[in-house]
Amino acid sequence: MMEGRRRMDAALLVLFLGHLATALEVPLDLLKGLPQPPTITHQSPKDYIIDPRENIVIHCEAKGKPHPSFSWTRDGTHFDIDEDPNVNMRPHSGTLEVDISRERVDQYEGVYQCTARNKHGTAVSNNIVVRQSRSPLWSKERIKPIIVQEGVSLVLECRPPAGLPPPIIFWMDNNFQKLPQNRRVSQSLNGDLYFSNVHREDSRDDYICYARFPHTQTIQQKQPITVRVLNLDAINDTMAAFYNDTDLFSEAPVDERKPTFLIPSGPSSSKMVLRGQVLEIECIAEGLPTPDISWSKVSGDLPARRTFFLNYNKTLRIINVSESDAGDYRCMAKNQIDSVHHTIHVTVKAAPYWIGGAPRNLVLAPGENGVLTCRASGTPKPSIRWFMNGILIENSPGDLSRKVEDDTIIFTDVQIGSSAVYQCNISNDYGYLLSNAFINVLSEPPRVLTVANKVYQVIKNHQALMDCSSFGSPIPKITWFKDSRSSTLDGDPFILHDNGTLEIRVAQTQNSGKYTCVARNILGIYENHVYLEVKEPTRILKQPEYKVVQRGRSVVFECKVKHDTTLIPTMTWLKDDGELPDDERLIVDSDSLTITDVTENDAGVYTCIMNTTLDQDSASAELTVVEATPTPAVVYERPDPPTDLELTDQKKRSVQLTWIPGDEHNSPIQKFLIKYQDSLHHRGHWHNLTEVPGTKTTAHLKLSPYVHYTFRVLALNEVGLSEPSSPSRMYKTDPAAPDENPTGVQGFGTDHNNLVISWKPLSGLQSNGPGLHYKVMWRQQRPGSDWTQVTVANNSKFVVSGTPTFVPYELKVQAINDHGHGPEPATSLGYSGEDLPQTAPENVQAVVINSTLAEVHWDPVSPHSVRGHLRGYKVSYWRKHSDHKHNHETLIFSGNHTHGMLPGLHPFSLYYFHVQVFNGKGDGPPSPTQHFRTPEGVPGPPTSLVVTNTNLDSLTLEWSPPHEHNGHITGYTLRFQPVNNSNELGTTEELALAANETSVTLPNLKYSTRYKFYLNAKTIAGPGPAITQEAVTIVEEAVASRQVDIATQGWFIGLMCAIALLILILLIICFIQRNKGGKYPVKEKEDAHTDPEFQPMKDDDCTFVEYSDNEDHKPLKGSRTPSNGTVKRDDSDDSLVDYGEGGDGQFNEDGSFIGQYSGKSASRDTAEGHESSEAPSPINAMNSLNSFV
Repeated sequence: MMEGRRRMDAALLVLFLGHLATALEVPLDLLKGLPQPPTITHQSPKDYIIDPRENIVIHCEAKGKPHPSFSWTRDGTHFDIDEDPNVNMRPHSGTLEVDISRERVDQYEGVYQCTARNKHGTAVSNNIVVRQSRSPLWSKERIKPIIVQEGVSLVLECRPPAGLPPPIIFWMDNNFQKLPQNRRVSQSLNGDLYFSNVHREDSRDDYICYARFPHTQTIQQKQPITVRVLNLDAINDTMAAFYNDTDLFSEAPVDERKPTFLIPSGPSSSKMVLRGQVLEIECIAEGLPTPDISWSKVSGDLPARRTFFLNYNKTLRIINVSESDAGDYRCMAKNQIDSVHHTIHVTVKAAPYWIGGAPRNLVLAPGENGVLTCRASGTPKPSIRWFMNGILIENSPGDLSRKVEDDTIIFTDVQIGSSAVYQCNISNDYGYLLSNAFINVLSEPPRVLTVANKVYQVIKNHQALMDCSSFGSPIPKITWFKDSRSSTLDGDPFILHDNGTLEIRVAQTQNSGKYTCVARNILGIYENHVYLEVKEPTRILKQPEYKVVQRGRSVVFECKVKHDTTLIPTMTWLKDDGELPDDERLIVDSDSLTITDVTENDAGVYTCIMNTTLDQDSASAELTVVEATPTPAVVYERPDPPTDLELTDQKKRSVQLTWIPGDEHNSPIQKFLIKYQDSLHHRGHWHNLTEVPGTKTTAHLKLSPYVHYTFRVLALNEVGLSEPSSPSRMYKTDPAAPDENPTGVQGFGTDHNNLVISWKPLSGLQSNGPGLHYKVMWRQQRPGSDWTQVTVANNSKFVVSGTPTFVPYELKVQAINDHGHGPEPATSLGYSGEDLPQTAPENVQAVVINSTLAEVHWDPVSPHSVRGHLRGYKVSYWRKHSDHKHNHETLIFSGNHTHGMLPGLHPFSLYYFHVQVFNGKGDGPPSPTQHFRTPEGVPGPPTSLVVTNTNLDSLTLEWSPPHEHNGHITGYTLRFQPVNNSNELGTTEELALAANETSVTLPNLKYSTRYKFYLNAKTIAGPGPAITQEAVTIVEEAVASRQVDIATQGWFIGLMCAIALLILILLIICFIQRNKGGKYPVKEKEDAHTDPEFQPMKDDDCTFVEYSDNEDHKPLKGSRTPSNGTVKRDDSDDSLVDYGEGGDGQFNEDGSFIGQYSGKSASRDTAEGHESSEAPSPINAMNSLNSFV
């Protein structure tokens, strides 16, 4: 009896003190100076596989007051860190950092355990087994070609080298393309490639098995396997000649055959799997035609939600295995010939796992009682060992207040000095659990941690929550008072939660006021005041109405609103759920929207929204724009509202609604819209529920629990919606457990050591009952990680502090109300906060491709040093002695790149660069600055090319060196060629010029000729682009300018006057002699001479030779007309024009005759004119130029 009584007392203590353990935690961040034994907050995984290329980091972090000190053991003995120069412990931390640059990694393999201690106790970590990852090479082997007969089965063995962790196997071809797999060809779990039957198209030379070792990110490749699939005749014809030393599979040919299993062998086999892990079993069969595989469980049904069929039904996968999954599984292979079965006996074992969670820390006051429970299970049943401060409890100092009973330690009448850390170790053949839980004996008066005089504002008829977070030892008792403190608030409408929060489910105006939270224990009392303000809801009193307006007219939508006077309202208008058009025709007032000169584009749905800091209300109306119609034949209007709403067939989650339609007003009713109001959660808000065709007057409505429904019906025709019907009577549904959990669960970090778990909370309609709150669960995504959970009030996020940087977490959020839990929540994946990357890329180097392109290579940084989502790498580079101030350029290479191209570089330049990795938080440290030099490139074009000193047969070219030398200039190349009137290019001539030359004179050019010049510079890399220029050996403008210049010179005027005087004297002499009797036989000589050219004047008789009559009015080729017009012939044959050269004499500005007498023909070609020994004339020069042009 006494033993039974003691066990009952222990059970009662467990129930009572378990509540205390969850209700009290020492808030070290808020209450400085409170003593606390050590708590391990972060440690490396039990099975810690390290990368042999990186330094070893073994994590051990702990908190406590005072801050704990750390020590380590390796392989069960003390590990003296000070004696090993390669090992360093981080300051204020127990984390070890091992520099492997001077030692082999395997020197540090072993089993490590961290101890954190202060004067209040000692906490220990798990046994951390440190092993280096291994990715051994494939053994070299010569694989003979495989020749098989078409239709038979075939197995290509992979047999990868054993690695740590095991490699991932896949088959590809020489082009790194995955080999196609299907029902007939598939890869087994061990990596071998199975053919149920081979086809001719399976022949190929590149069946290659690859093994990828994920930890070191290396891939090993097996030698390619050659397979030849031949029919029997082809084998007999070709084997002797081509395949003397090969394996030959030459079974007798068959058309069809029944299935047989290639794997597993025999009629049955067995498989063992651990609880919580993934069960994968497979059956691969051969046969012709290809067999189909199906699965069943002999002793029951397959778990539908956890079962997956992979690899074309050849693999059965069951996730999150439990004990119920043990039993016999049968796979059946079947084709049209026959079927065959294989039975796999599955045994489920279990490493230890917690029942109800790990032991929790206890904070007790002197004289109080408490209990630590370490309850776990496993298969086989695990053994339990207790430790105190890292020492077996049997070897620890005795304590009369402590009693160990199997998986429970009971504490009675604890005293100051009893604080300690207890370790619970539960183990069996398949693993162990180690948990630290401290007993902290404190004597602390109560303190309220909620901010004093905090003001809570809520809308009337909504939920109000006022916090009173407290701490004390013993645990304070929380009571609430309002205003005069006449009585405690512990009855309707108030609900006091275990954490001290006071809830008012439906706040009313009279609930406003001052509230006092009192925290009380035996050591004292602490008060805190908060204030509740209940505001009037925002309501639209006059909603905008449906409008039909003619084009060109005005329309006004009214939106009159009532709101709490202490809240600042904001009115917003929308059109078709978007912003109003920016149009001066739309005028927004405080309670209306006016649209003037309406157009067709104004048609749409207009919504007024009234917002305050706490709530909002909205209403919509449609605008229809029509053409003006003088006298419509029929008046179409909106229908009248339905009447006589009645509720029948009332059930827990459904009801039938009937009504009587109103007048259609010449437009048939298209449909009825049914709306509801939830008077419990959203009084005054009407929501769309469903719609039915216009021919029905009854609707079966599906309802949600815990809603006070009121219904109304609207009718819709082509004109628009009717006014709402009168509301139905209220129908209340009973509360129930939630049907759904929050959606949008995600995890992210806002700081490097936290995890923000957020979700989309359920609405009041989705809550299904009162007391809605959430159970938030999280754990690190690694084997053996335990779920941590916390209950959160109706909120949308929870912040987990003290998390390691950028670690994946599995997250779950479950909805709970007073009537039960929601369904099992789905698991989401999130990450704790990112931090800046720790390391810079190593082995950074550049490979110069050409004078303008370089490729930068680097080794990727280790994934754990990124400390976040790897976004990519940044390469910053700059040119030495650049003229630009901001000449640093940065190229971003997204993703896990290890190289990148730097384009657009300057040739013959020295560049500096560095590489840094970046994540979502920012950039990591840059690598050491490296440099490279680009080789010489071709130079740029010369800066300028100018033609000077242009003469008839020569000119001078002057130029400036290129702005971009891009190397050492070795010389220039000048090419030139003539261009004729039709822009056709002549023969090209080329000159090589020295590098120090900047001008050249080109002699012996053709006069009056246009030339095109090309000049480019050269380096050892070759010639650069050319600069071009065109010039004429003598241009028309230059001649004209020269003529004008000569004509205005004094000597030239004097010469012309002398010539004119001589001519006049000569003429007078001729006329005198003629008057004396001499005859000038002009006409006879005209008839006698047919030569059109003039003959030179005879000196002996001063007479002129005759001219051709048909040349009288032809101007000389290239001659110019004087400024005062053409000189006309008069009636006399003896006019001065007759004696001119070609009939087009010229006069100076003073009227003097300047025509030149010459015996040369005006039609003589240009070349002859240049060879003449006579003095050049400006007229002849002009004629020559015009003839060329």
